[in-house]
Amino acid sequence: MPSVTLERSRKKRLEHAHPWVFKNEIASVDGSPEPGDVVNILNHQGRYLATGYYNPTSQITVRVVSYQPLEFEQMDTAFFAARFRDCLRHRERFIQDGEAYRLVYGEADFLPGLIVDRFGSILVVQILTLGMDRCREAIVQALIEVMQPEGIYERSDVSIRELEGLEQVKGPLYGDCPRHVTVTENGLLIKVDIVEGQKTGYFFDQRENRAAIEPLMKGWGYKSGITMQQIEHEGTEQMLPVNKSGKVVTFPYWDGATVLECFSHTGSFTLNACKYGAKKVTCLDISEHAIESARTNVDLNGFTDRVEFVVADAFQYLREQVKGLDERNARARAAEQKVDTSKALSSAGKTFDVVILDPPAFAKTKSAVKGACRGYKDINLQGMKLVNEGGYLVTASCSYHMRPDLFLETIADAAEDAGKVLRLIDWKAAGKDHPQILGVDEGHYLKFAIFEVRSKKN
Repeated sequence: MPSVTLERSRKKRLEHAHPWVFKNEIASVDGSPEPGDVVNILNHQGRYLATGYYNPTSQITVRVVSYQPLEFEQMDTAFFAARFRDCLRHRERFIQDGEAYRLVYGEADFLPGLIVDRFGSILVVQILTLGMDRCREAIVQALIEVMQPEGIYERSDVSIRELEGLEQVKGPLYGDCPRHVTVTENGLLIKVDIVEGQKTGYFFDQRENRAAIEPLMKGWGYKSGITMQQIEHEGTEQMLPVNKSGKVVTFPYWDGATVLECFSHTGSFTLNACKYGAKKVTCLDISEHAIESARTNVDLNGFTDRVEFVVADAFQYLREQVKGLDERNARARAAEQKVDTSKALSSAGKTFDVVILDPPAFAKTKSAVKGACRGYKDINLQGMKLVNEGGYLVTASCSYHMRPDLFLETIADAAEDAGKVLRLIDWKAAGKDHPQILGVDEGHYLKFAIFEVRSKKN
């Protein structure tokens, strides 16, 4: 088998389980491998370290697929079938809710450059590298063997392929692939557009995080003066919600939160908010297509009466609400001072018990981090200003280059400017179908936090 020998002075990342070999780490190449061929990786003393596939045109020249020599010196159908069985066993152990999850997660499943998402009987494949692209037929055949899907659809329409000298492609690879598939997550029905939806159509990495908002959705009736009381009602003693006027409250979601979800995509946080008892949810995205997807999912689950949909830029919407809130606060102070308040107020100025911010990646490269910090600070600053006293800010970042400490520092800066005190209630990463290899920082991309928001001054 061809081999690459590494420089003596390189960092020992490979020994720490990092699966990438960069071009400047290679001292020599032996055996004239073709792009996409499997090669052994040797240290400067000629000792075997790992096996990977080779692409001399990429800065990541070798990607590791095994820490033992491959039996048949190639990535064939049998190789992929064995890996897919391992992937399936892991998901079946940890994902108990239906048959919708990330089945293959690239490097973390020892299959760098390959993503496979399962939507019931339909699989969506994303092939990102030349080495995997050359194995396309073996990948499809192995998926058929292990998963017996009704259809396999490819969503390799991503620009990262161009760094590998590949064109962007999409389309069916096997069987019958409907554009829309309906799956279950956290007991909710989700209709996914696998053809035009973002990435592979849905983001499974926030599954557990969406469920984590459950405790935030109830316990708000006290704000309206509603309490549970033992009273006589319809001839029997019952424990019922009663308002300040002594009347029984019949609205079933009287104790629920008011919620704003920004960057809603398919409305997944909105669905979970409604499931767990939210009173009213504002579901916002800049994309008409995303809002239509969210609307469909809300209707599917019977939550239509509790959700309003907004097509708008989240930054602009948040600023407008903060501006309206400032106007109302100024009006209240003016009224106390007997100043003319006849001028009409804007319709903005809404506040919420829970504000959820789940934006796309603001920093896709290291050079974009500075601008991303401004973006994250701005959106969290405006978002926390709209949280009612003692309410919650739910915020996330999927930018790998936005490291956890920097993300928290940015939010802390926003809190200082907003005059808020934040209490960290929960901190999470991606779900169990997105495992992480220790030592591979690139896999630690998702940060998810829940903060309680309090004002320094009333």
